[in-house]
Amino acid sequence: MDEIDVRQLVEDIRSGACSPESAISRLRRLPFTELGYAKVDHHRPLRQGMVEAVYGPGKTPSQCAGIVSELLGEGSGPVLLTRASRAQAAAALDRSPGGEQLPLVAEEGDDRLVTVYWRPAEPRPARILVCTAGTADQVARDECVATLRAYGFVPDVLSDCGVAGVHRLLASFDTLVDADAVIVIAGMEGALASLVGGLTPAPVVAVPTSAGYGAALEGVTALLAMHASCAAGVSVVGIDNGFGGACAVARILR
Repeated sequence: MDEIDVRQLVEDIRSGACSPESAISRLRRLPFTELGYAKVDHHRPLRQGMVEAVYGPGKTPSQCAGIVSELLGEGSGPVLLTRASRAQAAAALDRSPGGEQLPLVAEEGDDRLVTVYWRPAEPRPARILVCTAGTADQVARDECVATLRAYGFVPDVLSDCGVAGVHRLLASFDTLVDADAVIVIAGMEGALASLVGGLTPAPVVAVPTSAGYGAALEGVTALLAMHASCAAGVSVVGIDNGFGGACAVARILR
């Protein structure tokens, strides 16, 4: 339940469209609902403007489906299932049809984690650019893009623009400098964040990924490099956290 829902409930009580008893019954479910295996936080949008998301790892498919269904049953904001397996996504979509999934996982044997979102917010005009260093970063990219879409943004995406072929990034220079915010997703040595941070005046949020050989240390090298960036004001989220990068931009652009 967000501020819009609360205001509407108050107006319904005032107009007589909702009885006080019905309002009390609905408010009784706030601020959370106990499902036994999860306490679903319906109050989060009212507190911080961001809905609770369902994090797939560690949960069974039925638990994912149950939490998604409960979130959709209250309020009007977007609902997200992140880093889900194919089985988790299928269970949630079967119980709550109408969700959009990234990636589509159309290829046989494609077992990448997916992000599913339901009930996206109204379109927002901000120009957001999601820029990835390589194809190996696409799981974090898809999680980021799906989250942005859930919050009403329509991001532009520049894929495979790492510093080993910097001309690929510079070919889209105008798109880069015109953006209201840029999310940079990169593994290996994470240098792309510094390069982008030195080219655009927009807020830059960097997402290090676990892509890379041994010395990449499963994303730790990229994480530390992004923190040590010489480009002033680059913000950094956790390794492979495309969801966190998108939410950081959503907060910035509120």
